[in-house]
Amino acid sequence: MTFLRLLPALVAAFCSAAPVQAGNDFASRRLSDPGQLDAPSWEIAAETAYLWGSLANPNSYEAGAQFITARMRWGAIESDGFMRGYNQVYFLAMAQPFFRGPENFYYGISAGLRYNFVQPGSRFTPYISGGVGLGWIDSHAEVFGAQGQDFTFNILAAAGVSYKVNDRLKVTVGGLYEHFSNAGQTDPNPSLNLFGPQVGVTYSF
Repeated sequence: MTFLRLLPALVAAFCSAAPVQAGNDFASRRLSDPGQLDAPSWEIAAETAYLWGSLANPNSYEAGAQFITARMRWGAIESDGFMRGYNQVYFLAMAQPFFRGPENFYYGISAGLRYNFVQPGSRFTPYISGGVGLGWIDSHAEVFGAQGQDFTFNILAAAGVSYKVNDRLKVTVGGLYEHFSNAGQTDPNPSLNLFGPQVGVTYSF
């Protein structure tokens, strides 16, 4: 008799608690869903590259490029398929000593875009990037094939893959292309093209 009197109260309590529990379960599944697009708002990266000169310049250039880069997320593609991922706007500062070649150093800045290809549940994220900027080189116009003046523009392009170590840290491996030119401000205007591998670490927040 006592149980029958308590039954309506037990049913009412269960009905009121069930939606809350269901909502909590849904939120938990959503937060732990590995298929969600991982697109950090901001990143800062430290990268280094070893580069060799080629493409029509007679000097055997070799250089070590150091970069500090800030990236901001700008748009995403959340649909299924290879293009799933997110875009970033970046700004970087670079310092580059030359180990071989007429010049000794290059300092510059660059801004551009980077696209990250994100697949559900994968720690590996392929990327491509490209940007333009300007800088200063200790030019030696009297040397054949050397740069004609200190001020020069740059074009940077890169491709590679990053590996997610944890929620904040990534390591990257890829290839980098650099093009330096003063856009015809001197005659002759020998451009400089450099290629090589690049590695780095990225902190996301």
